[in-house]
Amino acid sequence: MKNETVIKIFLVDDDAFFLKSLEIDFLQHSDPIDIGFEVETYSTGELCVKNLSNNPDIIILDYHLDGIDKNAMNGMDTLDKIKTFNQNIPVIMLSSQDKIEVAVNCMHHKASDYVIKSETAFMRLQKIISTILLHQKMQNELSWYMDRM
Repeated sequence: MKNETVIKIFLVDDDAFFLKSLEIDFLQHSDPIDIGFEVETYSTGELCVKNLSNNPDIIILDYHLDGIDKNAMNGMDTLDKIKTFNQNIPVIMLSSQDKIEVAVNCMHHKASDYVIKSETAFMRLQKIISTILLHQKMQNELSWYMDRM
């Protein structure tokens, strides 16, 4: 049986090992009946922004993106460009930074959530994505009912 819902996720991280690991986690944890994940990976913010026309449902974005190129666009600049392109794309910031100031700054720039890179990051991302999808479903249903009143 084929997935009824396919969620397109952009993963953006300059750490090739972490990026591949996260991609594998998402592809292995697709539910064969209900939800599947289509994953596109990018090593720079520039590549992510260039491909926004591929219409991601959710973007998971590294806070620091200067591991490959010190002059590369950082995560916050990438987040701002994503939100300029489409403010409704949920962006989850991901970082090894565990400072509250960094998380608050991300939220001020309209990130949907902030996750610290750790061995439990994937589980946390799964929960956040489930919450985002539930919220979107409720918003769509509410809009449908309001249109009929």
